[in-house]
Amino acid sequence: MSNELRPLCGILDSMLERLSVVEQKLGVVPPAAGASTASRSTAAALASAIVEDDDEALPRLAAYDEHMSRALTPFTEACTALGPEMEGVGSSIRDVWLGVRNIVELGCKFKKPANLLQSIQPHLKPCQDGMSKVRSARIDRKFDWHLKAIMEMLASVSWVVTTPPPTPANFVKDSIGASDFWANKVRKEYKGKGDEGAKHVKFCDTMKGLITDLSAYLKEHQTLGLVWNPHGKDFSEAKVGEGSKPAAAAPKPVAPKAPVGGASAADILSELKKKQTGDGATAATGLKKVTRDQQTWRKEFKGGDAAPAPTPKVPASKPPSKFGAKKPLGPPKCEYQDRGCKWNVENQTKESCPNGVCSVEVTDPKQQVYIYKCQNITIQIKGKLKSVVLDSCTKCGVVFDTAISACEVVNCKSVQVQATNVCPSFSIDKTDGIVVYLSKDAISQSSFVTSKSSEMNVSWPDVSGEIKESPIPEQFVHKLVNGSVTSEVSDLYH
Repeated sequence: MSNELRPLCGILDSMLERLSVVEQKLGVVPPAAGASTASRSTAAALASAIVEDDDEALPRLAAYDEHMSRALTPFTEACTALGPEMEGVGSSIRDVWLGVRNIVELGCKFKKPANLLQSIQPHLKPCQDGMSKVRSARIDRKFDWHLKAIMEMLASVSWVVTTPPPTPANFVKDSIGASDFWANKVRKEYKGKGDEGAKHVKFCDTMKGLITDLSAYLKEHQTLGLVWNPHGKDFSEAKVGEGSKPAAAAPKPVAPKAPVGGASAADILSELKKKQTGDGATAATGLKKVTRDQQTWRKEFKGGDAAPAPTPKVPASKPPSKFGAKKPLGPPKCEYQDRGCKWNVENQTKESCPNGVCSVEVTDPKQQVYIYKCQNITIQIKGKLKSVVLDSCTKCGVVFDTAISACEVVNCKSVQVQATNVCPSFSIDKTDGIVVYLSKDAISQSSFVTSKSSEMNVSWPDVSGEIKESPIPEQFVHKLVNGSVTSEVSDLYH
């Protein structure tokens, strides 16, 4: 909506609403035809024209349409090129992106609701339906990796409801790694296999491009999470499924539509301000004059029942916590226990650690360090110790010198472990996303035992000092040979 027409729309709405209330109280029916009807029709047409042009003046929504045209369309076309089965999956992904567009449009037009998740839940149904279709798709087994990559990519959609949000652009970009884990398997499987293989590689490239482009859109237009309009309508007026359709191409600036009948905005305002004289009928034509004793809000009012007292607003009750909500962390600890010769490092975060680093001074090689439920920090262990255990931690790094026994990682997500000297054994269990950095001395001495884990990598320096990195195998081929089961690493890791 242009700045010139925005005040006009408010004036028209206010005046027409007041006239309607007066008509109802006095029992006056406006003329069925004539200048009054024409004036009201003109005002209504102007308001309609303003609403129709509103989408073209919303840069966040227009930019999202450009993002869909620029990145979503190539991805859905790549899905279609893989055959009818993947074409249906691509169509479901488009439904998900259109559902997010509806939420972006709500943010452009309405104020932020008090209870965000509960209020927008009905509007999220198109997204949820699209995801359900992808999740329940029954297609050829050769597309298993494709579907897994898509499901990892769909995690990026939750930026729209994450509260309090991380930086949305970084949150979305983080999903590239998980999606690429499966997409790289597709690339390796179909690399160098002619035109058919090129279609699968293009699917991977356009999917990564879709996430990258969404991250760029968020960085520019939704920097701190979904933006709402502080001057918009109350969210209670939002209707499910009422959103507009995206433009076929990037929207271009369009001049405001002229009011019906060729009248300008100034002409309409002038007509509404006219007195009821012979100069011409206005929207107030036919209304009786209301004296002071007939105005219910004045003390002179004598007739009829008194106006009802305004209903006091009852503060909304706090909604019950949802099942499965994350429990808050306990108090942070970094203490030594003589019994067991153990350091307990628990519930440490950026807020509890200066500069995001928690330091532990080990004074005896018999001591061990147990790290539990820490988030977004680095634990630096100084001195030779018996063992290190990392349990239920997220986005943490652990640096230690020498571990005599082992380093164990269990129930963790996105962690990094570095042995600056030697550690003979690394045990990784129920962990998603881990990088183990080995020193030059530890290369020939370290071994790995893994189970129920994914996205595992090991990094080490080669003879020239250049850092190398390789995935730890997750997939194996098992065969029955001479009455016993033999296992070999899948060809994906060769």
